[in-house]
Order: sequence, then C-alpha cells, then structure tokens
Amino acid sequence: METNMTHENFTRHVATKFQVETERGKVELELTDVSELKSTPGQEQFAIIFRGPKETFLGQGTQLFKHEQMGEFALFIVPIRNDGKGYYYEAVFNRFLKTNEVVG
Repeated sequence: METNMTHENFTRHVATKFQVETERGKVELELTDVSELKSTPGQEQFAIIFRGPKETFLGQGTQLFKHEQMGEFALFIVPIRNDGKGYYYEAVFNRFLKTNEVVG
C-alpha cells in the first residue's frame, strides 16, 4: 500500500487543491470529502470526492494527481455528479491489509 494514500492523510488535506495532468493540460481539483473509514480485520474501505471546474469534464479513468504535501500518485476516478460549482469525481479505496498493518 502506498503510505501517503491513507484515510488519515486524505482527511488532513480536505479543502486543498490537487493538480491533474490531462491531454488538454493541467486541471485543478479540490478534495471536498473523505468518507468514514470502515475496517474489518484485514481490510479497509473509504472513498474520497473531488470537485473540478464546470468547464472541464475529465470522465472515468486513471489520472495522475500532484499535491504539495502528498506528492504524485495515480488514482482511478469516476464522475458522480455535477452542479453549478463543477463536476464531482469519486475514488474508492477497498484494500486488504497485511496482518501487521494498523488501520487509522
């Protein structure tokens, strides 16, 4: 598991901006929400929501994200809705943990 892509780390960066590299150039997305962490022995689940500009629709797929503190990473995002503020995208984390990993 990538150590920077944790529930705790994303929660710390709600309301911050992420740069996404696209074929049309850079697009800025804001992390707007991190769901509650659900965990069972050996597994964790959570989702994060980003809002992007209403002028640019990214579609579903893997995007390269960059953030000042979190660094660079790829995420598979899915568009989930739009409103007057922009398009919203969700990334879902559902992963198995090694027996020595602690959720939190």
